Amino acid sequence: MKSFRPPTYIVWSTDQINLSDPFQRRWYIQQVLTHGRAEDVRNLDVDEIAAVLDEIILPADVRSLWRRFLEMRHAEG
Repeated sequence: MKSFRPPTYIVWSTDQINLSDPFQRRWYIQQVLTHGRAEDVRNLDVDEIAAVLDEIILPADVRSLWRRFLEMRHAEG
């Protein structure tokens, strides 16, 4: 992937993000899960969210929602 300009309602501290950089990628996922809209979250890879969930900082209610969603998804699959 390459650098892109994220929407300002998700990221307001910079105008470019390099999703090839693992740190920036995790940080962007954190920002989307915290501040993004449904269409922004929909553009993320659920398996990647599962892989980084314990490495990113999220509000407790958001983390809990994602843990439950991933547990239910795993139980169904």
